[in-house]
Amino acid sequence: MSNQRVVSNPHSDCIIGRAQRKTVDATAASLMLLFCLVLGFQQVAIKGVAEDISPMVQMALRSIMAVCLVGGLAYWRGIRWADVGHHWSPGLLVGLGFAAEFAFIAWGLTYTLASHMSVFLYTAPIFAALGLHLWVPGEQLSIRQWWGVGLAFLGMVIAMAPSGAYSIEIVIGDALGLLAGLSWAATTVVIRRTSLSEAPAELTLSYQLSVTALLLLPVAAISGQLMSAQFTPMAIASLGFQTLIISFAALLLWFTLLRRYRASQLGVFSFLAPLFGILFGTLLLNEPLSINFVIGGGVILVGIILVTR
Repeated sequence: MSNQRVVSNPHSDCIIGRAQRKTVDATAASLMLLFCLVLGFQQVAIKGVAEDISPMVQMALRSIMAVCLVGGLAYWRGIRWADVGHHWSPGLLVGLGFAAEFAFIAWGLTYTLASHMSVFLYTAPIFAALGLHLWVPGEQLSIRQWWGVGLAFLGMVIAMAPSGAYSIEIVIGDALGLLAGLSWAATTVVIRRTSLSEAPAELTLSYQLSVTALLLLPVAAISGQLMSAQFTPMAIASLGFQTLIISFAALLLWFTLLRRYRASQLGVFSFLAPLFGILFGTLLLNEPLSINFVIGGGVILVGIILVTR
């Protein structure tokens, strides 16, 4: 591959989707299934080593390491510092939204179950679909597709329906997970509405990771969480997985798909991630699993079919 420059010509931070996005096809659906499978394991990987390294420190360290990888890839593909300045305004907004999402996840996991965090984080497709419908031409859903989104959301609610009383700590953690989902949705809308819509995936991801690292690492250091981190073999393995697979490979895949396909249709696949999160939480962390999981999963799949068929 040559080092030919791949950055599009950015004239404004208010550019709305220059290229018409394709409807989700079998290739996109397969890649989104893989993406959701990986993200479903994210909360388990974080919570599994939380006693060694706090979630906040994990988020900060993986962002630092991943941005180095993304920066190297971007340079190899011909992206230079001058290109970064062309998109700095929406890039900053996306970075702040990403940092907020990570902070809410890290904070919420100290209160709630990994399976719950998976569910509430992936309310993001609902918020994103509403924002895209209102502000991004070409991303509107039909009435049938809105029914599909509603069914998928209902399935998610069924999948996490309580089998007993929740403590106030669980409720707080779930609320923080909801805020994380809102933050993720905001980044999707900003990307599709601004010049980042046509920017290379590496550039968009570098904004997100850089701002996240710059914000979360000082917070982790000031709070004492960084100094108390214990880098056990399991913690190192978890950080390696989060860096290489989630923050680098999976997020690059997500931003690449956003440049080619309709974000409102891609987003509905994210409802599968909580199911994987619940499944992994049950298998690896011995978290509870009920019949609601099976029923809710079936309803989510019906909703996805309505949106994408």
